[in-house]
Amino acid sequence: MRTGFVFGKFMPLHKGHIALIEFALKHCDKLYVVICYTVKEPINFIIRKQWLYQIFENAPSVTTVAFGYDEKDLPNTSVSSKEVSKLWADAFKKILPDVDIVFTSEKYGDYVSEYMGIEHLSFDEMRNIVPISASAIREHSFQHWEYIPSFVRSFFVKKICVVGTESTGKSTLTRRLAEHYKTIYVPEMAREIIEETESCSYNDLFKIAELHAKTIAERILVANKLLIIDTDLNITKSYSQFLFNKELNVDPRIEELNQFDLYLFLEPDCEYVQDGTRLSVEGRNKLSEHHKKFFQDKGIRFISIGGDWKNRFIESCKIIDETFAPLS
Repeated sequence: MRTGFVFGKFMPLHKGHIALIEFALKHCDKLYVVICYTVKEPINFIIRKQWLYQIFENAPSVTTVAFGYDEKDLPNTSVSSKEVSKLWADAFKKILPDVDIVFTSEKYGDYVSEYMGIEHLSFDEMRNIVPISASAIREHSFQHWEYIPSFVRSFFVKKICVVGTESTGKSTLTRRLAEHYKTIYVPEMAREIIEETESCSYNDLFKIAELHAKTIAERILVANKLLIIDTDLNITKSYSQFLFNKELNVDPRIEELNQFDLYLFLEPDCEYVQDGTRLSVEGRNKLSEHHKKFFQDKGIRFISIGGDWKNRFIESCKIIDETFAPLS
């Protein structure tokens, strides 16, 4: 029985890595996939390990091994160095004493195999089959979207939150932005829980926060580069203070899901539309100031958007394009 291994950072796991592992599986009976990691890296190794489990969960011949190391002992280098390769080969011999073959897409695979006394089989060293690298994805993920597996993409999705008081066009703008950027959105969840603002109870706010976070978690998995979100947890917390003079403390999981890359704050300098569920125009404007102060007190950065409906859309697109360029 032939036992082989593949090693790398998989930061992130991309289609080139998957092709290498699938190639290795055709040439051995048992395969170790070694995730090499340090504590300083931008993508936690636990996330990377989950990605590998997800793609190869139905492959019993694959075993994932997490290998933490110190760069002082095992240097990182893109250059194929015999000296560095020997250090890594010695480390691999300790954690994988029973392997017969190593699979890589790099010249240093020859050196590692030589020092381990095993065979090396190279795959797509010139990157002709899958022309991508993890560093290229980290630098410009949107430009290389096609090479990122669907279940990995959510890590790179940028979350844009549209906030503000009532009757400022949040829901309409959210939908228009999602349509414009060919992605999906998360609607405001208050309408799913309560019929009108003044009938809201303190307990309703917990239900709103939970449902909103649940929907973010579901939709980020299928978003196309951007996820547009109508309202966030901070607005719900601000409502709690505004309506009930109470703090709203929620589960850390909900807090984590409500971390965003960009906030667009819609000003109330637009037409007021009373749909029968909202505060009065005076209440709307007072609530806007309350929301804004809440964000400022929390140190949350936002960009204010004003003007008519057309201007709000144009300005929002301009900000998004400048913030996350290039989007394609």
